[in-house]
Formats: sequence, structure tokens, C-alpha cells
Amino acid sequence: MHELPQQLANGLILGALYGLIAIGYTMVYGIVQLINFAHGEIFMIGGFGALTAFLVLPNGTALWVALPLMIVGGIVCSVLVAVAAERFAYRPLRNAPRLAPLITAIGLSIALQQAIWKWYPDANKDHPFPRFAGEPFHLGSVTIQRGTIFLLIAAPVCMIALGLFVAKTRMGRGMQATSQDPDTAKLMGINTDRIIVMAFAIGAAFAAVAAVAYGLKDGQISYRMGFLMGLKAFTAAVLGGIGNIYGAMLGGITLGIAEALATGYIDNIPGMGEFGSAWKDVWAFVLLILVLLIRPQGLLGERVADRA
Repeated sequence: MHELPQQLANGLILGALYGLIAIGYTMVYGIVQLINFAHGEIFMIGGFGALTAFLVLPNGTALWVALPLMIVGGIVCSVLVAVAAERFAYRPLRNAPRLAPLITAIGLSIALQQAIWKWYPDANKDHPFPRFAGEPFHLGSVTIQRGTIFLLIAAPVCMIALGLFVAKTRMGRGMQATSQDPDTAKLMGINTDRIIVMAFAIGAAFAAVAAVAYGLKDGQISYRMGFLMGLKAFTAAVLGGIGNIYGAMLGGITLGIAEALATGYIDNIPGMGEFGSAWKDVWAFVLLILVLLIRPQGLLGERVADRA
């Protein structure tokens, strides 16, 4: 039991990362009922955008000075790709059968991954990502690496900012109206195309912040990192209740804690070590299956209006 606080901290950090990415899935699905399977690659592109911004700075630039520019660089790259995907890949298929945009999203995911692999130098290797130097922080029996501090700050700040944006601003209320009934929203004078673009852009910006946090935590990024992280984030969105913004973060934290506890404790069971860390991705989907069997609408329930 003495390892429990550390495992809970590890799960919270991992879950916050999943939650930031999951918000992009849940916002897009909540408004246009599209599962954007290319969102994992939007996350990956944000990481490479941030790394590129760091590499163009003069040698020796302190990381705390470079970090704001890295965040901006990652967000710009992710948002541009996400908005272009919405305009040229998804918007023409908005009234098509649901299978068509789903297949398009999968194809776009593969295309984006291969584009980075093809044009980014040595993308087939893991690229070193800058990290904060220094000893980790110790809070009692819990050790927190310096690279995770950014994530622990960014996740709640992003969630609070998004909650206020959706609840208090005109654009946020337009998002709520469009998610409930896009046709009526149009009749009320709401530009639903702009609302949908904004949903893609916000989700992409959060994914870019998550990518910077991922790089700072692990010290490297890869063109392959978006696939599995995207699947985990989608799992988190479904766990929390697809279309529910707060549910996405709750699902991410639940998934992260479950994964950390499963891998941390199963590894210490005699004869069960092979089912611990090596099976950490399996346990995430086992949790998803269990939640869907017991509560199909997710932990906080779906917030998606039924449409004919």
C-alpha cells in the first residue's frame, strides 16, 4: 500500500494527458456527430510543431523562455491542419452517410502520419524533446518529475478556460445550440459552419498543448505516437460520456489511474508480471468494455441530441 500514492499520482498525470486529447474527440462528436480518428495525428503534429519552434531558436535558449513559443508553434500547426481537414475532408461529406466521413477520418489519419514520416528529417526515429533539468520534486512518498509540472498546470487551466468559454461567451452558447439542433440554430442566425470550425480548432489547440506536455514528460516524440494516444483518448471520451466536455477529462483521469494501478500492482504479483506493463494497453480497453456493459452512456452521460 505504500506505493498507492505514487501510482495514483502517475495515473493522474497520465489521465490528464488523455483528457486533454479526449476533449477534441468529444467536442467534434458533440456538434457534428463525427468521430475524428485523425485527431491522434493532430496531436502528433502539434508535438512536431513545438519541436520545430524550439529548433529554430538560438542555441542555448532556456527552456522556460522557449516554452511559450513552443506552445504557440504547436497550436498553430495543429489548428491549421485541423481546420484544413474540416474544410476539405469533412465538410463536403457532412450530409453523406456516416460511414463515409468515418472512413475519410481513418484515411486522413494514415495520410498525416505518412506525411510527417516522409518530410520531417529522420522521422522514423524517436526525436529528443527538450526537458527541464534538475531533480524531481518530492511530496511525501510521491515523486513528481519536473517535466510533468507543465501538464499538471495546463490541464486544469485549459478545462476551466474551456468551461467558461462554453458557458459565458456568445460563441460557446452557439456551440451548445448547434450541438442540440443545427437546423434550428441556423434559423436563429448562428453560423454553424463557423461553430464547427471553432470546435475543430479548440480540440486541436488542446491536443497541441497535450503534445508539448507529452514531450516534456517523456523527453521524446515520434510520428507514431498519435495512433495509440488517439485510441486511448477516444476511449477516455467514451468512458466519460461522448459529447460531454467534463466527462472527457473525468474519463481520461479514470483511465490513467486504472492503467497505472493495473500495471503497478500486477507487475508485483508472482507469476503475473507478464500481464502488467506489457499489457497496460489491454487493461485500458478492458475498462472500456466493463464501463460500456454497466453504463453504456459513460460516467457522466452523453450530451448529444438525438437527430433524425
